[in-house]
Amino acid sequence: MPANPFNGFTDYGVGIGLRVPHYQHILSRKPTVDWFEIISENFMVDGGRPLHVLDQILEQYRVVQHGVSMYFGSADKTDREHLKRLKALVKRTKTPWLSDHLCWGSVDGTYTHDLIPMPYTFAAARRTAQKIREVRDFLEVPLAVENVSSYVEFHASEMTEWEFLNEVVEKADCGILLDVNNIYVSSMNHRFDPRVYIDAIDPRRVAQIHIAGHSKYERFILDTHDHPVCDPVWKLYARAIARVGPTATLLEWDDRIPSFDEVHAEAQKSTLYLDAKKKEQALA
Repeated sequence: MPANPFNGFTDYGVGIGLRVPHYQHILSRKPTVDWFEIISENFMVDGGRPLHVLDQILEQYRVVQHGVSMYFGSADKTDREHLKRLKALVKRTKTPWLSDHLCWGSVDGTYTHDLIPMPYTFAAARRTAQKIREVRDFLEVPLAVENVSSYVEFHASEMTEWEFLNEVVEKADCGILLDVNNIYVSSMNHRFDPRVYIDAIDPRRVAQIHIAGHSKYERFILDTHDHPVCDPVWKLYARAIARVGPTATLLEWDDRIPSFDEVHAEAQKSTLYLDAKKKEQALA
């Protein structure tokens, strides 16, 4: 059942990123997992092991696609061949929604393979929203855009990051993949209150939530996805769930990946917050 007018689902619970080190464990032991999130680009191939593993996963689990190279904020036109391959994968996985990042990362066909923050201007919001609409219409699946972590800011910005995110999704009529860890990382790097960000987001558009760990250095925090979720991020997650309601949640762990059981246990901590909110709603 949709949790909002866009693409959130109340029954999706907690997911884990499908990663190569865990393939054998998952396929042999068949652990109980609500769903797996895949990086779309890793499976946009004609055959081979990636699709062989994916098809085995699809036989037993729900899968949601997450992209890293759409670059909605880039001035370049969207690569139609990329979209065709992506649409074929969408049909294969039957993903209920598709997500990618609110950023730019390519110039004249050259890709940086980085998620570069955008200047928060009204003109950029309009162009980005138009590209999101075009991609959504081509893929014929609901889209959600993710807020990225940032380490620099643009002097040209005309609004805050959360105002920009709201502006884009309103104009694009799409959902939000709310990355709580990214909010925390950016808030520490740029010295703003992350609670203000959470409270400003339109709760009707939050389709999915990401949580993750990060690395703290002397002068900045880096979004590394190589640690357990820290207490301040859990507190922000609790605030987000209190605001938006039970929402499909994914734990990201992409570097120095521990055992499947450790990742699974960390992800399952989310259920405490989800179940508490469901109980509150039932009693209301």
